[in-house]
Amino acid sequence: MSLKIGKLLGVPVKLHYTLILGILLISWTLALGYLPSEYPGLSPTTYWLIGAIGAIVLFTSVLVHELAHSYVAKKNGLPVRRIVLFIFGGVSEIQEEPKKASLEFKMALAGPLTSFSIAIVLWLLQYVARTWGATVIIVAPLEYGAYINVVLGSFNLIPAFPLDGGRLLRAGIWRWKRNLVRATRIATNVGILFAYLMIFGGIVLVISGSFIGGLWLMLIGWFLKSGAESSYRQTVINDALAGVSIRDIMTSNVHTVDPETSVKDVVETHFFQYKHGGFPVEKDSRLLGLITLQDIKKIRREKWNETKVGDAMTPREKLICASPDESAADAFMKMSKLDVGRLPVQEDGKLVGIVTRGDIMHAIRIKTEL
Repeated sequence: MSLKIGKLLGVPVKLHYTLILGILLISWTLALGYLPSEYPGLSPTTYWLIGAIGAIVLFTSVLVHELAHSYVAKKNGLPVRRIVLFIFGGVSEIQEEPKKASLEFKMALAGPLTSFSIAIVLWLLQYVARTWGATVIIVAPLEYGAYINVVLGSFNLIPAFPLDGGRLLRAGIWRWKRNLVRATRIATNVGILFAYLMIFGGIVLVISGSFIGGLWLMLIGWFLKSGAESSYRQTVINDALAGVSIRDIMTSNVHTVDPETSVKDVVETHFFQYKHGGFPVEKDSRLLGLITLQDIKKIRREKWNETKVGDAMTPREKLICASPDESAADAFMKMSKLDVGRLPVQEDGKLVGIVTRGDIMHAIRIKTEL
């Protein structure tokens, strides 16, 4: 669940609900650990205030870091769906893989360079603030911001995919091997290795008494492992479905259902006979909805004979449809995001086919095996 806050550089920016927890955890860590050791003698309220400001500075820096990736992507013709900020930082959702290793290198390097630039600016600002005798409430967040951006930039340069350093590694292997999927697989394995090292290091820290630091390290390691595996799967899918449109894989000979048909009849004449999980409902060549097994399971069996398909179906207004020229990769992402198994395909307002998750998985399997 995310809250859209607007657009920056033409890219929608959303805040995930876990960001609230992230801000609280960072504020807590700063107020109880970092700030009392760096600025002793302040009141608890002051520590918490500086901690909250520092957390906001951190996530604002992450946003600018991600904007740098998005800017380079958009400048080179790659569509950016959105930027999402969450508890572990942020991510730029770029809809396509770069076509060249050189572009991957530029996109990956833009983030750390931006973080280091922010660090220099904030350090200069805190130096000026100290010189002018500014209050600690101003100086401390600026100093922390400079420090944390150096950490952010350096951490992202770790050669662990999907971190920026891992993407730099992938770009190098890609250029060498001339194969994006192979390069991604190697970079993913390196990323998973680093993830396990972080998780192990976090366990050691917890055992040695550094609970907060160890917990963060374990969580980051877990997130890094999940991100590496997910990014690899997405790369394989995008590579397999490159150039494949819905028209290429959809079922054109669609078995439709009349809305006046009883649920009992449609089960016997369609679901048993054709072995599909859902059928479009049409009347006078007009798509009215979709009847699926899930819809039927909501109705008691003794009511099947008296319930019409039109009353049980998912109506057209709630359906997600596709066009035949839409890419199969986009359709697959749409199905995964919305957790649906099939999309009616319409052209000029008419039903011309249906594409299922099975159709897309079959295309991926054939393309990867051959």
